[in-house]
Amino acid sequence: MSSIAYNDLVVGARFEGPGRTITETDLSLSCMLTGDWHPIHADAEFAKKTPIGQRMLHGPFGILLVMGMATHLPEFADEVIAATGIQEWRYHAPIVVGDTLHTETEIVAKRITSDGRRAIIDRRFKLVNHQGKVIQDGLAGAMIRLGAAGTRS
Repeated sequence: MSSIAYNDLVVGARFEGPGRTITETDLSLSCMLTGDWHPIHADAEFAKKTPIGQRMLHGPFGILLVMGMATHLPEFADEVIAATGIQEWRYHAPIVVGDTLHTETEIVAKRITSDGRRAIIDRRFKLVNHQGKVIQDGLAGAMIRLGAAGTRS
């Protein structure tokens, strides 16, 4: 995908990212990073007896996936300075080893900051599995520095 300047970015535009299959390594890293080795994450025999029937990743792992997978959806021509926050994040289904997930991104708002040199881009992210089911979704913003590619409008 080519870079998109602020002026060319349209509210309502949608972008879909490539898939990524969740692995045992992802599950292990999630446990290691959080320090949470609850049996629902780390004990296959315990997890078999739960309604899901298998181990699942920690819910916040989905946020990490979305933020990483959607970094270039769209790829801004202007410099990304910072994330501005996450809102309304919801978990609809668990993430399990073997799921192939992709992101769907919609531009929901854009505005220039009061200094006129930066802009905020608000995006709705969806984390979708290989069956087309939305696993997680929410809103997140990014601040960009307007350059020659993103003149003010």
